[in-house]
Amino acid sequence: MRALIIEDDQTIAEFVARGLREAGFAVDLAGDGEQGLSLATDGTYDIAIVDLMLPKRDGLSVIDELRRRGRTTPVLILSARRSVDDRVRGLQTGGDDYLTKPFAFAELLARIQALVRRATRAPEPTALTVTDLTLDLLSRQVTRAGTAIDLRPREFALLEYLMRNAGKVVSKTMILSHVWEYNFDPQTNIVDVLVSRLRDKIDRPFERKLLQTVRGVGYVLR
Repeated sequence: MRALIIEDDQTIAEFVARGLREAGFAVDLAGDGEQGLSLATDGTYDIAIVDLMLPKRDGLSVIDELRRRGRTTPVLILSARRSVDDRVRGLQTGGDDYLTKPFAFAELLARIQALVRRATRAPEPTALTVTDLTLDLLSRQVTRAGTAIDLRPREFALLEYLMRNAGKVVSKTMILSHVWEYNFDPQTNIVDVLVSRLRDKIDRPFERKLLQTVRGVGYVLR
C-alpha cells in the first residue's frame, strides 16, 4: 500500500512516515501544497494524509483540486484546527476523515486502515488465526489447539495487535501507543510485564512457542 503525507512540519511528517513504514506502507512526503498536489495527481496512492495550513497552497485547496480532477484517493485531514466549522469545511471540501493534532499514532493508523478498507471494500475479519491460535473478535474468545484461554482486556488488546501484525516485529513504543494510547516513560517495564503474562497463557502450556522476543527491537508473533 502507498501513502502520501502532505505536511510542512518535518517532525510530524517523519514521525507519521516512520510509523506507516513500520505498518507496511510505502510512503512519499511533500512539504508544501503544490508539491503535494503534483504527487497526488501524478501518482497512485491508497491514502493521502493532508495538513490544512501548508505553504504555497493550503490543504483545502489541494483536496478541492484533487476532487475536481476526479481523483478518489481517500484523504485524512490532519490539522491543528479544532473547531467544528473547520472539521465540517474539511469534510465538505472532500476530506474523508479529520483528526486533530496532537494525536495518538494508534488512532491515526486505525483511521487510515478504516479508510483503505472502505475504499477497497475489504471486509473486516471476524477472527484472527496464527497457526493453532485463534482470536474471535465478536465473542472475544481466544483458543489454542481447541483449548480456551482466558485473557484480561489488556492482554486481549496486546494479542489482537500482535496477531494483526503477525510475522512483523513491533516495538515497545508501538505497543504502548496501541494498547494504552498514550505515552509512558520509555524506560518502564510495563510492556515486558504484559508480554510475560500473555506468554504464560498462550505459550507456556504448549510445545511450540509463538510469541518471540527480538532483543533490542521488540516482539513478534509467528
